[in-house]
Amino acid sequence: MDIVMGVWGFFQNNILTKPAFFVGLIVLIGYLLLKKPVYEAIAGFIKATVGYMILNVASGGLVGNFRPILAGLNQRFNLNAAVIDPYFGQAAAQKAVEEIGRSFTMMMQVLLVAFIWNLLLVLLRKLTKVRTVFITGHIMVQQSSTALWMVLLCFPGLKDPGVIMMLGLLLGTYWAVASNMTVNAAQELTDGGNFAVGHQQMFGVWAVDKLAERIGKKSGGKKIEDLKLPGFLSIFNENIVATSILMTLFFGAIMCILGPATMHELDKGFGKSQSFVFYIIEKSFNFAVYLQILQLGVRLFVAELTESFQGISSKILPGSMPAVDCAATYGFGHPNAVTVGFLFGAFGQFLAIIGLIVFRSPVFIITGFVPVFFDNATFAVFANRKGGLKAAVIVTFISGIVQVLGGAFAAWYFGLAKFGGWHGNFDWDTVWPVFGLLMKNMQYVGVAICIIFLLAIPQLEYRFGKYRKEAYFKVAEDYDSVKKA
Repeated sequence: MDIVMGVWGFFQNNILTKPAFFVGLIVLIGYLLLKKPVYEAIAGFIKATVGYMILNVASGGLVGNFRPILAGLNQRFNLNAAVIDPYFGQAAAQKAVEEIGRSFTMMMQVLLVAFIWNLLLVLLRKLTKVRTVFITGHIMVQQSSTALWMVLLCFPGLKDPGVIMMLGLLLGTYWAVASNMTVNAAQELTDGGNFAVGHQQMFGVWAVDKLAERIGKKSGGKKIEDLKLPGFLSIFNENIVATSILMTLFFGAIMCILGPATMHELDKGFGKSQSFVFYIIEKSFNFAVYLQILQLGVRLFVAELTESFQGISSKILPGSMPAVDCAATYGFGHPNAVTVGFLFGAFGQFLAIIGLIVFRSPVFIITGFVPVFFDNATFAVFANRKGGLKAAVIVTFISGIVQVLGGAFAAWYFGLAKFGGWHGNFDWDTVWPVFGLLMKNMQYVGVAICIIFLLAIPQLEYRFGKYRKEAYFKVAEDYDSVKKA
């Protein structure tokens, strides 16, 4: 047993929770199963790993560059609040678990059980109708952390093995089913890119795909790329220019409110001799820089993953596809959709935060960059394709409101507000609070209801969805033939 745990410990610490190497390993195995020459398999491993590292650099840069600005609102105005952000949520969950004397290391054991269960559901795909393997390692860690606290809160007397098995089954079912729900939308967006979304807003992607189409039919569906702005406004047709200007206005206003003294304290990169105006411009332009880097990484690793996963799909997990970071979709939509999603999602969040103040909510919320950007940018990319600009604006604005109100309720109900954070992404402000309510009030029956509900979703999609029966699996296996049919 010690040997098995040692091997698992090495795998989880060096590969599973390092998504770049995890994706690289999948590409390597896929190419070897396709009987590619070893040197081609190694080259694919390198390109996929480096591509994902580039994506991580961009994602980390976006988060690191702007989180201090948003968190600075808390410090500047002495607000006692919870930050809706998965990193803050993970830290809050760890503090809460340790405060009640339980071991936070259970989180990694939960992750193992959940991942194995996801694989089993795909292996039994003829029965389960599940087609996706969730492989976004850092997201798996964040979700395991928050879910662990929810289960410990709802079942305080449950021993560690029971917690690990029960939560592993629930979380693994969520990963498998929710990512499976994004297959149709992702295949249509990428024209058969052969990957699904494995992130924090999978139920949201499914809902946006349905809602945006209806909005588009009523509004004519004019897309962002169809806009032809007149005169000087035509500069906004250029993604880099539009992003840089809009972010300068948006974040510039926030930084002016905070003032140079606060920014000097929060950001060590703000030199004492540097002009505050040029500091604002630099921080805002970095948004456009990181978006360009992100799209470069996406193009590099998605190309390798798409081709190589055919080996795994044909030899090990027939008819399956990987579920990867939501940022992988950004290269398949109009670049300005990402900016539109972020801006209107932020407007929705700020409006909801004002509502919390007006109605004297017991929990005050601070915007977290990860939900307000990655959730809403993803929604805008999907919404723009199906329903155009109007759909992208409406769904992301609503998403922003939902993130704040759902996050405020969850942070209060699950007791993480006093630890300063909540997970904050769309699924964790909608679906998971409902799961928590069921578990807390109905105990084991509630857990059973959650798992049965999740397992029923692919069955319903198989029988009544857009691509039903024979086409259901072909969407993942041979999208071109489905499109022609």
